[in-house]
Amino acid sequence: MSRRKQIYEGKAKVLFEGSEPGTIIQYFKDDATAFNNQKKGVITGKGVLNNRISEYLMTKLNDMGISTHFIKRLNMREQLVRKVEIIPLEVVVRNTVAGSLAERLGLKEGYNLPRSIIEFFYKSDELNDPLVTEEHITAFDWASAQEMDELVSMTLRINDFLSGLFFGVGIKLIDFKLEYGRVFVDDQFKVILADEISPDSCRLWDLNTNEKLDKDRFRRDLGSAEEAYQEVARRLGVLPENTNN
Repeated sequence: MSRRKQIYEGKAKVLFEGSEPGTIIQYFKDDATAFNNQKKGVITGKGVLNNRISEYLMTKLNDMGISTHFIKRLNMREQLVRKVEIIPLEVVVRNTVAGSLAERLGLKEGYNLPRSIIEFFYKSDELNDPLVTEEHITAFDWASAQEMDELVSMTLRINDFLSGLFFGVGIKLIDFKLEYGRVFVDDQFKVILADEISPDSCRLWDLNTNEKLDKDRFRRDLGSAEEAYQEVARRLGVLPENTNN
């Protein structure tokens, strides 16, 4: 790691310059944070598991025609991805009431929404990632109206696909966060999926027991966080033999 040029270090990943132009190496850490970095800890092997899970899901999405930044997995903790200009939004899809939606509106967790809800949050740790509307997004030029149409359409397709995929392995997709970026293709910018899809960014409940299989086990001090991530990887068929490398 020390011989490469580090571009950025976030809460869960480190980014390095890639060996090819227009690429980045994404390194998955075991660090875990919650409540805008107020709670910190380590989930042993999380980086390895998230690398495998995100590789699997991004590959599936690429195969169905949804463009992502994922190119290939390099080793147990690293991926080669396309360099993108990140759109400063967290796009959250909610299928069932949980987390901040329950707190914000005084709703009971576990209520199945009549239709999926998409929410947008402005990416700013200093401001605690505030909820924003499409009016804010286009007014402040974080994304154009056309990009928003593409982003919403892609997000709904991703939700339909992931919901079905997880249902097939006995998991209910409660909600999840996506991030998007721009790449320059054929003399114009194109919106593609970036970041990761993993138990760090998804709420995943067992279909029969409602047992939480995601980062809420860390957030809420439920214990067995490592085992929960391993269970998701096992059900998806991507559990590595050794998660500590």
